[in-house]
Amino acid sequence: MAAILPPGVLHYGMQLPIQSQSKLYAESWEETAGPDELAAIARACDRGGFAYIAVCDHTAIPRSHAPMMGTEWWDTMTTLGWLAAVTDNVRLVSHVAVLAYRHPMMTAKAFATLDVISKGRAIIGAGAGHVEAEFEMFGLDFKDRGAALNEALELLDLALREEFTTFEGKRYNVQDMGQRPRPVQGPRPPIWIGGSAGAALKRVAKYADGWLPQGSPRETFPVQVAELRRLREECGRGDEPMDIGAITETLYVGTPDWEVGKNTLAGGPEQLAESLRWYGDQGANQIQIRFRSRNPNELTDQIEAFSTQVAPLLNK
Repeated sequence: MAAILPPGVLHYGMQLPIQSQSKLYAESWEETAGPDELAAIARACDRGGFAYIAVCDHTAIPRSHAPMMGTEWWDTMTTLGWLAAVTDNVRLVSHVAVLAYRHPMMTAKAFATLDVISKGRAIIGAGAGHVEAEFEMFGLDFKDRGAALNEALELLDLALREEFTTFEGKRYNVQDMGQRPRPVQGPRPPIWIGGSAGAALKRVAKYADGWLPQGSPRETFPVQVAELRRLREECGRGDEPMDIGAITETLYVGTPDWEVGKNTLAGGPEQLAESLRWYGDQGANQIQIRFRSRNPNELTDQIEAFSTQVAPLLNK
């Protein structure tokens, strides 16, 4: 596999609002928004040349976590399949699917189908998961989640490459089982892996075609990219290109006339582009962006402003 994003360009994507509503980042208007607003936002990203739109993955949130995380988390594959029908070009990412929650053959079936109905736009974003009570609900060992993810990635890779799969592991045993439809992308849809801790970076280096960092502020990002490249060399994959992502600060294009928060990067197109180009200088070839907004119309306006005014300046 190789990097899927054309080289030499800093691409941009977005995790969609509404479908996940953590109290850490959701806007108040999302509480009453639904599929119509989500479709309009996805289409705005599609028109605006976004590389991808992303959907999260949680099944149920324990009451202890609800004040921070909320409980509004739409089903990943259902949402991505629906988004495939309302968009034309933008890629569709699970950011991130917790592979241990489902048998890898089920995951392979889901993403192969998504790749077919989207005409080759699926990207598998995978992660280990972090909500212990969710693992307990499924009868899974939270402490085993890293090893379970590694084994799931190995089986998933096989199942997406070949129609018939044979695999013998500690957790999964598959004997000559076939699956169709086959994915459009060959040899399989790309796999991007999330996480920024040491174990996650080792997993990215060994199994992934791309990196979806989580918890990588500017202070640590350059060091983590260097470490990822070192680990990639150790795995014998140093010559293979890969998509390296970064999650930026929240953005607001223009001078806001309302309080957007001290951690929001606001300003004119050149000011924003100059700041965002820093990620490209550090080795990223895609940035995940998010905008402050007071209603869905303001968000689509922000998406359009970024696409037409800021994006052309990202690759000066």
